[in-house]
Amino acid sequence: MGLTHFDEEGKAVMVDVTNKEDTVREAAATGKIQVSPEVYEAIRNGTVGKGDVLGVASTAGIMGAKRTSELIPMCHILPLTNCRVRFEMAPEESTIYCYCTVKTTGKTGVEMEALTGVSVALLTIYDMCKALDKSMEIGEIYLCRKTGGKSGEIRNENHQNTARKAKELHLW
Repeated sequence: MGLTHFDEEGKAVMVDVTNKEDTVREAAATGKIQVSPEVYEAIRNGTVGKGDVLGVASTAGIMGAKRTSELIPMCHILPLTNCRVRFEMAPEESTIYCYCTVKTTGKTGVEMEALTGVSVALLTIYDMCKALDKSMEIGEIYLCRKTGGKSGEIRNENHQNTARKAKELHLW
């Protein structure tokens, strides 16, 4: 399968999905932010000066997923029918895992929306906690699974621990 975002002259284009069938499409993505033990405890205990970090990050992730087409030039504008952002606290690692699941019925998938939702949620955690620690690390953002369309169901099981947790959260 070749790259679809280029025309015959090699110029970037939006893919024409006019003739594709509408199908139910869902995607789940994950990522993590590693913080200091002090920041982790402040988030867990709700003592970060800017407020409820995970509540705000969840809302930001949903907003980011909804606005993906404004950020990624060749993404289609999609009417999302569902978006959910969840977090798992891992105290032994001082890490917060983020999971974003997005759903629509349409002609193209929602992988970019799920990835954007995770990214924006994690960036929001960083923003709300940066006064406490600027050495936080965001990483391992990737697609867990997608369904719908011509390619059907795709699962990414490259990261065993995160894949296990994604299954527990019914992301696949």
